[in-house]
Amino acid sequence: MSEGDNRPARVAANTIAGGHFRYYDFVMAAFVAIILLSNVLGAGKVSQIWLPFYIGYWPFGAGILFFPVSYVIGDVLTEVYGYARARRVIWAGTGAVLFMAFMAWVVVALPPAPSWGNQAAYDTIFGQVPRIVLASVCAFWAGEFVNSYVLARMKIWTGGKMLWSRTIGSTIAGEGVDSLIFYPLAFLGAVGWTTELVIQVLFTQWALKVAWEVILTPVTYLVVGFLKRREGVDVFDTDTDFTPFATRV
Repeated sequence: MSEGDNRPARVAANTIAGGHFRYYDFVMAAFVAIILLSNVLGAGKVSQIWLPFYIGYWPFGAGILFFPVSYVIGDVLTEVYGYARARRVIWAGTGAVLFMAFMAWVVVALPPAPSWGNQAAYDTIFGQVPRIVLASVCAFWAGEFVNSYVLARMKIWTGGKMLWSRTIGSTIAGEGVDSLIFYPLAFLGAVGWTTELVIQVLFTQWALKVAWEVILTPVTYLVVGFLKRREGVDVFDTDTDFTPFATRV
């Protein structure tokens, strides 16, 4: 940047591989925290909302309250810091979820003290169903990578303009993959889950998550603008290796 110019410099991602960013670690921490919360508080619970025009009550997963925020943060990561740094965060989130699932299994399996009578409640809340853990990790990993890839590619196609088009477009793709993997893999054939309910919740979650992205678009603009100005770069993934199986930047 020239002296006195506050606009971020447009650079290729591979030219800043060794750079240090002031806010990257904080964005990563927020992303991982949202992922862990969605798995602890939102997984498996189905609530319902009333829809007008004679539609009536419609079921939805409780994780919709905060899980879509992870896609907003994922958009911010890719838009500001590039695909490679977003890839590192996705792997960090995957590792955190796997560690949380393992420790939940260990803690639930520990024999309770005779004077402690809350084991059944603890098991209900923190007990991990293996297929749900598998579905959650697979859906999160695939959906986030699709989201980041689509946004990075669209940024090049649009020349960095129309941020709203790539945040919403990448969320449609990423959340679609996430929902298409998670709900059938986690609940199809499970007790209390009919095929119709799985399909209803799948498409409801997809639509509501995309709606969240649309609603939060002004916030995304503010955060992206702030970070680009403070970090001083505008990253374009023109020469990026888009393989998900790497952690280098």
